[in-house]
Amino acid sequence: MYAAPGIGLAATQVDAHQRVIVADVSAERDQPLVLINPEILSREGLSSTEEGCLSVPDIFDEVERATRVRVRAQDRSGQVFERDFEDMLAVCVQHELDHLEGRLFVDYLSDLRRERIRKKLEKERKERSSRARQTSSVRAY
Repeated sequence: MYAAPGIGLAATQVDAHQRVIVADVSAERDQPLVLINPEILSREGLSSTEEGCLSVPDIFDEVERATRVRVRAQDRSGQVFERDFEDMLAVCVQHELDHLEGRLFVDYLSDLRRERIRKKLEKERKERSSRARQTSSVRAY
């Protein structure tokens, strides 16, 4: 998450099939929040924020989410707690919880926007594949 750089990560993004998310929106990047078995109990407000995702590199778009959420989860020691999150941390928690439910931020976009993103990613994949083939066909003597 820190190396990417990102502000949140769901266990499913690293092929760990557990209901765990981590987030760190601190300026110093030294205050990781761990939520185990998180669930949103309530949502308030609504705002649109530009989001990106480590699972969909270099793609950013506006997504509408609650500005405040109340979450119940377990901490690292297994203790259940409830906490309110606001602003960027609320957005991050909602985004990462979506991963646990099998959703990406692009799922909130219009069909047209998703199709444009799909075509862009497909084009980039083909270009990478073509470069890899060109590199492997060059022989050193």
